[in-house]
Amino acid sequence: MALVASGRYRMQMITIAPDTPVLIAGPTASGKSALALQIATQQGGVIINADALQVFAGWQVLTARPSADDLARAPHALYGHVPFDAPYSVGHWLRDLAPLLQGALRPIIVGGTGLNFHALTCGLADIPATPDVIRAEADQIALPDLIAALDDATRDRIDLQNRARVQRAWEVWRATGRSLADWQDATPAPLLALDRTVAITLDAPKDWLDARIARRFDAMLDTGALDEARAMLAHWNPAHQSAKAIGAPDLIAHLQGQISLPQARDAAIIASRQYAKRQRTWFRARHKAWHHLDADHADIFATVKLSQS
Repeated sequence: MALVASGRYRMQMITIAPDTPVLIAGPTASGKSALALQIATQQGGVIINADALQVFAGWQVLTARPSADDLARAPHALYGHVPFDAPYSVGHWLRDLAPLLQGALRPIIVGGTGLNFHALTCGLADIPATPDVIRAEADQIALPDLIAALDDATRDRIDLQNRARVQRAWEVWRATGRSLADWQDATPAPLLALDRTVAITLDAPKDWLDARIARRFDAMLDTGALDEARAMLAHWNPAHQSAKAIGAPDLIAHLQGQISLPQARDAAIIASRQYAKRQRTWFRARHKAWHHLDADHADIFATVKLSQS
């Protein structure tokens, strides 16, 4: 299979052999799943989720998990298989992914969680689980104080605006006496080396993506996102990882009478756009060795051609 795109930075031809693992990354709403589905239906393979929130049961519409039609067109794995109230880490994901890489079907791994792709292709440090008492301690510490406790090397490697990442680094130091950077420097070999794959990042310009994000959230509302939130209302706990699904806190707040539906819609769209900005920043910094395709290119899907070898 060949993908031809006139990228903003260079012309490129991407050739994909039927037996080569494919990685597809990019910001939310950029068309990753559609590209993965086209490759799978034309050339074969199993589409494997690499999104940190699509693993959870409960939020199907709101996290844009594959539709019933998509599931019927190609095999999919690691979507909605984790209880909504369960913890789930990158380590859990790698353990669930490992047997799929040895399966009969070529893996097509797709998602917007950069940390998953980094762990897959660069390895993941075998850090012990954080004791509940230390996590509870960290929950009570302000973000600036968590940052101040970290060593310089760790601060340079993580998104200091992402509390979850900062708190995780603090918990590692508090629980093990070793910095996150130290653990990372002792990382074992990756599960799937980048040079064994065809790795594609979809680049999406802000204005184009912002409009798509708004249209997609409106489509989610039209196809049952509010009903989904209503079904989750009795189980709602903002401490659950699944509660971080973009739009979930806002729709729950609406159902609790705190804000109007238009206000919930606007808040969710803003949050999604902010998330997309963080994703673009991550991929721009860390995916320099990946192939890049313009997500807004008019012929991006028409340029996919089936290859038999």
